[in-house]
This record gives sequence, C-alpha cells and structure tokens, in this order.
Amino acid sequence: MNRPELQTVAASQQRVRERVGRSLRRRYRAERRFRACGLGAVLAGVLAVGGLFVSIVSTGYSVFWQTRITLDIQFVPEAVRAGDFTALVRAALRQQFPEVEGRQDLRQLYGLISDGAGYELRDRVAAEPGLSGTTAAIALLAADDVDQLRKGRSDRHAPEAERIISDRQLAWLDELDRRQRIHRQFNREFFTAGDSREPEQAGIRGALVGSFLTLLVTLLLSFPIGVAAAVYLEEFAPRNRLTDLIEVNINNLAAVPSIVFGLLGLAVFIQFFGVPRSAPLAGGLVLTLMTLPTIIIASRAAIRAVPPSIREAALGMGASPLQMVAHHVLPLALPGMLTGAIIGMARALGESAPLLMIGMVAFIADVPAGALSPATVLPVQVFLWADSPEPAFLERTSGAIIVLLVFLLLMNAAAVILRQKFERRW
Repeated sequence: MNRPELQTVAASQQRVRERVGRSLRRRYRAERRFRACGLGAVLAGVLAVGGLFVSIVSTGYSVFWQTRITLDIQFVPEAVRAGDFTALVRAALRQQFPEVEGRQDLRQLYGLISDGAGYELRDRVAAEPGLSGTTAAIALLAADDVDQLRKGRSDRHAPEAERIISDRQLAWLDELDRRQRIHRQFNREFFTAGDSREPEQAGIRGALVGSFLTLLVTLLLSFPIGVAAAVYLEEFAPRNRLTDLIEVNINNLAAVPSIVFGLLGLAVFIQFFGVPRSAPLAGGLVLTLMTLPTIIIASRAAIRAVPPSIREAALGMGASPLQMVAHHVLPLALPGMLTGAIIGMARALGESAPLLMIGMVAFIADVPAGALSPATVLPVQVFLWADSPEPAFLERTSGAIIVLLVFLLLMNAAAVILRQKFERRW
C-alpha cells in the first residue's frame, strides 16, 4: 500500500474515532442527565415528605402538654352532695379576683377554666371522699383559648378585636402567672379521654379502642381466609380458566378504590345482614374485604418462594399433599405471610373512606365496650377534628396524625424485622 492510500486510511480511521468519541460523549451526557433527574426526583420526594412531617410535627407536638390553673377549691359539703362542682370552681375564681363584678366580667373570668373542670372535681371527690369539707389546691384544665395563648398559637400583642382573649382576661392570666398559679403538664387526657365538643377535653382513647377492635376483627377474619385461599390456589387448585379468572380478579381487587369496599359493606353487611352501623364488627368486615387481596398475593408469593425440592422430599418420604403443605411449606412461608398480613393491617389502620360509608363518622364520646358498640377509628377522628372550626382542634388533628404515623411506622418496622429475622435464603 502506497503512501497516499495509507494517508486516506488514517484519515478515515480518524473520522471514525471522532464520530465514536462524539457518540460516546453524547451517551455519557445523557447518562449523567438521567442520573441527575433520578437523584432530583428522589431529593424532591424526600423534601416533600420531610416538609409534610415537619408541618405536622410543628403543629401537633404541643398537644402533648396542656395548660392548667391551680385554684384553692373549698369542697363545701352542701355543694358536694348536690353535685354542683361548677359552683365550687367559680367560687375559687372569685376568691382569686374578688374585685371582679358584673355579669359580663364574671363570664369572662369563668371562661379561663374549661367547662369540664366540674367533672374533674367530681371524679376527684369520687376517688377521695375525704375531700368533702376541706380546702385543697387543685390544678384544673384551662380553657382552649387560654391554652392556645400560652402555647404561642395566639398573638397576645394583636389588637383586642383580633384576639380570642380579651385585655381583662390577659391581665388576670398575667396575675395568675405572677402568683405561680399557671403551669404546664403532660396532657394525659389526650390519651385517656374520648371525643368532646370542647377541644381541651377531646382525646383519642375512644378512637384508639375502636381502631384496635376493628383491626382485631379484620385480622381474625382476613389472615386465615387469605392464607387458606393462597394455599388452595398455589398447591391444590387445578390450572384451568376458572382459577385463571379468580387470580385475575384477586389482582384487580387489590387496586380497587377503598370507598368501593365501603359501598359493598353498606349494601351487604349493614342493609342485608343487619350488622350494627358504626360498629367495629362492621368496620372489620369491610376492611377484611379490602385487605384480603393483599394478604392473598403476599401469601402466594411466600408459598411460591419455597423450593420445589422441599415438596418433593416430603412427598418422597411418604407425606400426603396436605401433610406436605401443613408441616413443611407453611412453616417456611409463614414469615412472608406475616409480613403481608402486617402490611395489610397497616393499610387498614390508615383507611377512612370505607368506614365513612358505614357510618363510623358519627360523634362518639364514649369508649366502645365491644365489637358491637358504636365506635370510631383514628383516621375518621382526624377527619372529624380537621373539619372543626376551633383553632385548638387543628393542634389535636396534627397530634392524632402523629400518633397514627407512629403506629404505621411501628407496624411496617415489625414487618421488616420479621422478614429479616425469619426469612430463609435459598
């Protein structure tokens, strides 16, 4: 090959290398852009979730402590026997500020203490009958307006027309603070009291008990039914069009909106079978329908993950198909089944739409005594409080969401721990 031909070949190779280099640079740039977009999407999601958590926590953390005002209560025997404990509270307030007169001023003075203070005194006397005829310093629950002011949720420097607390009430609160009569305590009533129309008296105990009973019914029904269905479909069902149709429907049911299950429960369990409306039994039946597809799919995946050699060895040793499943397949697949059940229960715990359809949106002040008693659940309680106009209910809404998120995180963490501890790698 002569010199001109060599130069032509070298020039051609150079052009090829340049084209390949440009192509590689474009591919590397596209790859970097793709990675940057993925990283940006992850960061955006983390920031959005973080912002949501910060907003909820910053609004609701203060619900875990409550303002109380200490008063010297004179337990007059006549008033105690008559059950007029509100009069004792008002007499103690007048003793602190004897100069206050006039109906309007007295109404503002009495408004510093919660309307439920009389019930607190009643319960105190019931627990300590010896208080009758004595004088004791009792820390009583402050009104929600006072509590919001002490927590900084209300601007005390705003004009009086824009404040929920009047100037006179501010002066009385400052005087009580100077006398060291105002202090903060852990808000145990938030966990021990039921719902109330008054924000400072409202608690989540009724919703917690209702959620527990509803999830108990759901677990007792959905787990055995779901596991039995998964075992039949994986180990015993013949492969034909009917089983294919069942499998497709199960997968489709997992994506059905939850409110559809509420409509189904309303039509079947309440109207046809007569299950009491707004009862944990009705809620558990509805949530069972909703969680069954999730548990069946997770249980089938866990059964399918057991190696075929386990089945062949059991059958080779003379075990029947039922013994093979009960003694060998199920114990090995149980961690995956439990994980699916916990995830299904966590989803059921956070659902409110299907329960609204069966009447669990009613105002329930009492703690449910059983699965047939009227009840509400924590997500529905959040919905009810979020719809209330009082500013103090916003704080309780966020506090209830924090409690709900804690339970959801614990349940998901339990699912992860169970899987890591008991799952076998084949």
